Amino acid sequence: MQKNRILLSLGLLAALSVGLIWFGLSQEVSPDSNAAPVSQAVPPTPVSQEETPDPADWRLCLVNPWHPLPEGYQPQLTQVENGHQVDSRCAADLEAMLADCRAAGHAPLLCSSYRTQEKQTQLYNNLVQKQIARGNSRSEAMAKAAKEVAVPGTSEHQLGLAVDIVDTQNQVLNRAQEDTAVQQWLMEHCWEYGFILRYPPDKEEKTGIIYEPWHYRYVGREYAQAIRQSGLCLEEFLQR
Repeated sequence: MQKNRILLSLGLLAALSVGLIWFGLSQEVSPDSNAAPVSQAVPPTPVSQEETPDPADWRLCLVNPWHPLPEGYQPQLTQVENGHQVDSRCAADLEAMLADCRAAGHAPLLCSSYRTQEKQTQLYNNLVQKQIARGNSRSEAMAKAAKEVAVPGTSEHQLGLAVDIVDTQNQVLNRAQEDTAVQQWLMEHCWEYGFILRYPPDKEEKTGIIYEPWHYRYVGREYAQAIRQSGLCLEEFLQR
């Protein structure tokens, strides 16, 4: 009897050992199909900085008093708010920037965008006549006008990549714009949407245009971040 009990105990022990071994192997080879997968979080891709600007990149097309528009240049346009048109490639970012500015509690007003050669000529000639009426010679009037309104063919507005934005509380294009809530927000956040303040203070000799705290130019998000961090204007950035 005692011998049979011993044999029975040994049998049970052997069976238990086999079961444990099988369970361990099965757990290693076949993971539980009902178990929740382990999250593999992918870190966000950092915004890259363009170390070597490519002047051939459409986003960096340089237009100023010394670099006129390419002959026959005509952007593909998309209509945005208030009947304004911009280069189709920057329209979505512009609309997002304006929408987020409003969501932050501000009231931006898009007051100028793409201009035809005819429109630019009209604006420039009007300012020349005002300067002449102030007692300037025609040559003096033309030089002074060009500091405020680009000579036709040298305006970024003809690129379709530049816009003028004002605060509805101050719709005058003057230096006081920099103190408005809209400009404070735009100057802080415009790079996030691919825009730069194109004519910053103390850069007139480089840009050929006076400080305009309302004029924003699209250069794409990577370049906008790099330009912001460098503290350079577009001309200086392209000369690096």
